[in-house]
Amino acid sequence: MMLKGKVAVVTGAGRGIGREVALLMARHGARVVVNDYGGSEAGTGGSAKPADEVVDEIRRDGGEAVASHHSVASMAGGQAIVGTAVEAFGRVDVVVNNAGILRDRMIFNMTEEEWDAVIDTHLKGTFAVTRAAAPIFREQKWGRVINMTSTSGLVGNVGQANYAAAKLGIVGLTKVTALDMARYNVTANCISPFAWTRMIGTIPTETEAQQARVEKIKKLSPAHIAPVAAYLATEQAKDITGQILGVRGKEIMLFGHHRPIMRVHHAEGWTVERLGEMVPGTLQHHFVPLDTSGQYFNYDPLV
Repeated sequence: MMLKGKVAVVTGAGRGIGREVALLMARHGARVVVNDYGGSEAGTGGSAKPADEVVDEIRRDGGEAVASHHSVASMAGGQAIVGTAVEAFGRVDVVVNNAGILRDRMIFNMTEEEWDAVIDTHLKGTFAVTRAAAPIFREQKWGRVINMTSTSGLVGNVGQANYAAAKLGIVGLTKVTALDMARYNVTANCISPFAWTRMIGTIPTETEAQQARVEKIKKLSPAHIAPVAAYLATEQAKDITGQILGVRGKEIMLFGHHRPIMRVHHAEGWTVERLGEMVPGTLQHHFVPLDTSGQYFNYDPLV
């Protein structure tokens, strides 16, 4: 019972990864706010049923949970979600920002509405819930923020400019949260999950490479993600902050951080002509090729 006495808020917890995280945290003693407004993969519609069913499952197993049906995509929603935890359980200790939607479109076709909807749910939603919890964490001098990023942001993925921008933005938000809250015994980390969910089920499978990728992802259960999220919420993980952990089946990866890999200096400064002479023979050798094939993580998972 490594989370006994803690109160955890898990957004997007009605299905998929969020559901598994909520269930496992409850099994480890946490009292859980199961947040999900019950919309479609694209963020349309809404239903109380997904969150309510997870709450019922936790209670049947002897745990404590309440449902929240608020959207994360506004500051008011973030306050209401965290407020649900405080009202029901008197405190909040852990926030798992997992809620998400997809509105995939090529960059030359993407609409403002498709951009805004995804940014608001993923990036603004992560901020809104974290911002609501941060003063409480600061006051009690303890807290855990666990955010979900994606290789769509870390590496890139065709047709996901909105999603990739949001997911890489979450990495930056996580790092600053870790810095801002370090003195208060609050950690903030990212998980980059590889798992079969209904959102992943919307990936196009028009080419053989896409079909092969989806077939491999189908082997990866969202249940594999939950132990890492639950561990990051424990006291044992107090020294882990500002990190990006990938979880792919039975495999855990630690992602590197952006740092300079080489430097070049010219005593007289750089001109366009000097760059034209230097870049092809020096700097360009260190460029990371654009992975247009989608092969970056397309090796067999250790399931």
